[in-house]
Amino acid sequence: MELFIYLFAALFSVLNPIGTVPIFVALTEGYTSAERARVSLITSINVLVILLISFFIGQYVLSFFGITITALRIAGGIIITSSGFGLLNGNFNKNKGINKKVQKEVQNRAHIALTPLAMPMLAGPGSISLLIAFYQEHNTTSEIIISTVSIIVVAVTIYLVLRSAHFLAKMLGSSGIVAISRIIGFLTIAIGIQYIISAVLSIVRGI
Repeated sequence: MELFIYLFAALFSVLNPIGTVPIFVALTEGYTSAERARVSLITSINVLVILLISFFIGQYVLSFFGITITALRIAGGIIITSSGFGLLNGNFNKNKGINKKVQKEVQNRAHIALTPLAMPMLAGPGSISLLIAFYQEHNTTSEIIISTVSIIVVAVTIYLVLRSAHFLAKMLGSSGIVAISRIIGFLTIAIGIQYIISAVLSIVRGI
């Protein structure tokens, strides 16, 4: 039980689904309740898959491709910053050169559920590196089972948190959502840049 609580608390803190709620509200502006529910479900499933892959084979994948956590942090920072600019400029949902049919199909696929919501907003370099290190220290059969259950519970919690975000949207109204989009856009850019700065500092210290 201690192992379960420890991993759940650590993952929940690193993933920080509560902090993603305003970003979720801003990105799903104009979505129906059913569409938000679909995005919430797909996002939680994507997070679950990413976390399980990171836990079981993350270290082997990184080693095979010669990818470092620092590289993942830089890539995540670039994606976060790009999403932030879209929110700040209010043109995240504008798709120049895409006809209405294609645009509707893209929305139905809940494209934002993978990027930027599931990764890197939720399952980013922090959670990936945490699980890779955790597996190296807890790899007995019982520990693996407990860890897997903990990861599943975290994913379910993320779904419940995101699924309730539409209540906040109703309370704020359209003007409130627009205001949040601008504010969150600015903060998201700062978060993305901080990711990149942290990675660069890590590289500099290693020289």
